[in-house]
Amino acid sequence: MSVLIENFDVFAGGFWLTFQACVLAAIGALILGAVVAVLRISPVPPLRAVGTAYVNVFRNMPLTVVLFFAAFGLPALGSNADFLRIPVLDSIFSRLGTDLPYFRFGVIALVLYTAAFVCEALRSGVNAVPAGQAEAARSIGLTFGQNLRYVVLPQSWKASVVPLGSVIIAMIKNSALIGFFGVVGDLAQTADQLTSAEGYPFIPVAIGISAGYLIMTVPLGAMLDRLEKRQAVAR
Repeated sequence: MSVLIENFDVFAGGFWLTFQACVLAAIGALILGAVVAVLRISPVPPLRAVGTAYVNVFRNMPLTVVLFFAAFGLPALGSNADFLRIPVLDSIFSRLGTDLPYFRFGVIALVLYTAAFVCEALRSGVNAVPAGQAEAARSIGLTFGQNLRYVVLPQSWKASVVPLGSVIIAMIKNSALIGFFGVVGDLAQTADQLTSAEGYPFIPVAIGISAGYLIMTVPLGAMLDRLEKRQAVAR
């Protein structure tokens, strides 16, 4: 326990940076995944092909490969990757104090990778909606967008929320990899710093790092279990 107490501020800093990366990546993945899901169920064949190609590529590609290209490929496309500087994101990063080297590249990699699984979770919810609902909406003259907005998506959300939560939990655990691709100060980098650079024993450091991830995943998992039980009772 002495290792954890003496380095509590280091662990807290690593946890805070990892937490910020996970929150930003979760928001981005939910938005991008929803867009890809709409493409996947679109009645326009080229749009469906784009959505299918995206899911097949990122779902079957190791996260380490995505992180590698994000960390070393994106900076090579432009000077300091200025083309990735979006005013809204820059404002968020500056307020959080997380505009660190490669931080945005790690977040982008998590977003791109996780969005493919978000898409499939949303699509599974859409498939759970009876086909007659969509056909009835079309019969009264609703467009594809109106059909999604007013009929399909509101009903599919209940079936999608638990799989989406599982995807976010997996993303939080996957975020442990971003520290090995240049994101300095996250939980993974904290473990490497304390064990390699400062010579602390591995076991207590690993316990501290594991506790940080459990703080993020256990409450979310408990909430998902509660939602799943509520849905089972409702049925």
